[in-house]
Amino acid sequence: MPRGEQPDCAVMRFSLGLPTDRVDAPDEFVTAAAIAEMAAAADAAGFEGGYVTDHPAPDQQWLATGGHHALAPLIALAFASAAAPRLKLQTHIFVLPYRNPFLSAKGVRTLQQLSGGQVSFGVAAGYLRSEFNTLGVDFDERNDLLDEAIDVCRAAWTEEVVAVEGRHFRSRGTTMAPRPGTLPPIWIGGNSRQAMRRAVARGDGWVPFPNPRAAAKALKPPPLETVDDLAVRIGELRALADAAGRAAPLDVCFAPFAFNQFGTGAYEVPALTDEIGAMAAAGVTWLTVGFHRAQSRAEWCDWVATFGRDIVRAG
Repeated sequence: MPRGEQPDCAVMRFSLGLPTDRVDAPDEFVTAAAIAEMAAAADAAGFEGGYVTDHPAPDQQWLATGGHHALAPLIALAFASAAAPRLKLQTHIFVLPYRNPFLSAKGVRTLQQLSGGQVSFGVAAGYLRSEFNTLGVDFDERNDLLDEAIDVCRAAWTEEVVAVEGRHFRSRGTTMAPRPGTLPPIWIGGNSRQAMRRAVARGDGWVPFPNPRAAAKALKPPPLETVDDLAVRIGELRALADAAGRAAPLDVCFAPFAFNQFGTGAYEVPALTDEIGAMAAAGVTWLTVGFHRAQSRAEWCDWVATFGRDIVRAG
């Protein structure tokens, strides 16, 4: 698609956040029946994917200042897949450095096998130092551990025998079966230039996140608070790909600015539709949407159905 052309919303693919963090209302959101109902609602509304987040060991101080729990991502996605087998299963994101890469590879491979090849594996280095400490992982090694883990996962999925000397493990000849018929795409999370280079070198997609300028003063990643900001960064991503001689396209997954995912879920259809068209023209291929303030599963499903009618299926 030529840069600057404005496609309609049907060009964009949508992924819906499954609220596996809502431990404040467990009967509504984090039971097997709840995940099944919500995954089916996402599929019925036209969402192509469903995503979950990853926090295996958050500490109390972080939770008290806005942090959250989350169900184990691969297990939650397996329950979603059983109820909605057409739904793409996405980790958004999975902190690979927390885990031995062979364990991660086996878990993702198992989910890929049982779902019929529906997994998109979104990964990142992680940012929560306290969680690294709890899990016994060196926070300062996280980027090296992430690169190593991505390479080991790919090798475990594609090679007959994997022999590798890792930073904290040694494989003298590991095998993993069955081998996947379709490899899970690996999407790299993060706004930094390092994350962009990692996406070009090791990934199949890039997953940046909105970052207001006020927050950017305290955080190293550059601000991302407008579509123009995003278009500039996607241009930089393409330049990095060109410089590296990469020919394969990269998916870009982002969240709309015109939809307050952590508020009431209200939106103006014309403004959101226009923004989605502009994002698609800039190179975004997937949009993530969440309804984090629903008070019940019924309300959540109603909001999902309305958004599906207004936006997802409106093109």
